[in-house]
Amino acid sequence: VQLQASGGGLVQAGGSLRLSCAASGNIVSDNAMGWYRQGPGQDRELVAAITSGGRTNVVSSVKGRFTISRDNAKNTMYLQMASLKPEDTAVYFCKYWTTAMPPQYISWGQGTLVTVSS
Repeated sequence: VQLQASGGGLVQAGGSLRLSCAASGNIVSDNAMGWYRQGPGQDRELVAAITSGGRTNVVSSVKGRFTISRDNAKNTMYLQMASLKPEDTAVYFCKYWTTAMPPQYISWGQGTLVTVSS
């Protein structure tokens, strides 16, 4: 599975952005997708995830500001980000993984840079 992330950019604090992650290839029905981010000098961390059935998990640091969604017909996942803060500055990566029986298959996108100015 190949992932193409887009939508990053420069935005002022308090602003909004929407990230997209388009998946292509051999996409199985039992899967999940997620957004991770890696800030300067920091480890990559989970931001939000969503299963093919629509169950979501959003980390507390962005809950209420970020919304994850997906369009299974388009094989695309979105991250709507609002009330952005400078600490949200990071490269955002999308991830796809299978959720049925092992072995698990994982794929990462190339990342899109989000810069929030104060």
